[in-house]
Amino acid sequence: MNNFGRGNHGRTVAYAAVGVTLVALFFANIVAGPVKIPFIEALRILFGKLAAQPSWNHIVLSSRLPQAVTALLGGSALAASGLLLQTFFKNPLAGPSILGISDGANLGVALAMLYISTTSYLTTIAAAFIGAAVVLVVIIWFSHKVRSNVMLLIIGIMVGYLASSLISILNFNASADKVHQYVMWGMGDFGSVSMEKLPWFVSFIVAGLIAALLLVKPLNALLLGESYAANLGINVRAARLAILLVTGLLTATVTAFCGPISFIGLAVPHIARLSLGSSNHRSLLPVTILTGGAIALLCNLLSNLSTGGGPLPLNAMTSIVGAPIIIYVIMNRKNLGYFN
Repeated sequence: MNNFGRGNHGRTVAYAAVGVTLVALFFANIVAGPVKIPFIEALRILFGKLAAQPSWNHIVLSSRLPQAVTALLGGSALAASGLLLQTFFKNPLAGPSILGISDGANLGVALAMLYISTTSYLTTIAAAFIGAAVVLVVIIWFSHKVRSNVMLLIIGIMVGYLASSLISILNFNASADKVHQYVMWGMGDFGSVSMEKLPWFVSFIVAGLIAALLLVKPLNALLLGESYAANLGINVRAARLAILLVTGLLTATVTAFCGPISFIGLAVPHIARLSLGSSNHRSLLPVTILTGGAIALLCNLLSNLSTGGGPLPLNAMTSIVGAPIIIYVIMNRKNLGYFN
């Protein structure tokens, strides 16, 4: 694949396509669900006016709007994290879940949720961030010892298994109500962030995404190797640490607020590369962020369209969307040439 992409026209088309899709899916999340709300009425509510039925105002402002914003930003954060890790390891199968980072965040949340009597969202976020950071540090250490990306990937999976085993032990010794609370959290849910908690979530995610965008130059340099990056004046050690911290912040925040969300961080960067035909992070990272939000909104919409007793598990939807993409990447890895 040509690292320089398809030119300005191709980038413009990609931005326009993902932008229109993102807006359409955002409004679809507002109007669709068990209670159908007309589009015009939804617009009136968003602009601060009363709808024809008072209950629609409550549904939109207290439930669907914060859920849509959470899906938009949560998907963007996971997608950006996946891209940073794939560039960092030069491995198209790297991602927060595959390399055990999400499992580390899960372990931190499990310790906080199962064994601290009262946990605030800030406590949960801190626990998730520490757990994710510990696993990331372990993976980085092994990356200096193991040259094979496949072996490093296996090590990451094993670290994830260790974290999962510790979580199982914690669950076994915890009380039944705490275990039920943790299991429900583990299914993943963009609807768990209320309007009161939304400012915290938005603040952490926006800060992480801005920091990720500031890493465009180091990311492009790292694609060509650490020696080349150093010759360009990049402080490689500082860049690696920055990628570590940004990925940890974004992954931990989404995991703490929404539970472990699978496949978005792994699959979305490949969708963005295929749409752009480029590995230049100056355009690839923004498109990845927008595409991540669109995919998360799509999965949230499919989850909420269930005709049963409630929404379908979010991770079931993300797996249905993401798994075929990863299989395609594995089967066509040489032809795609992401990391030559």
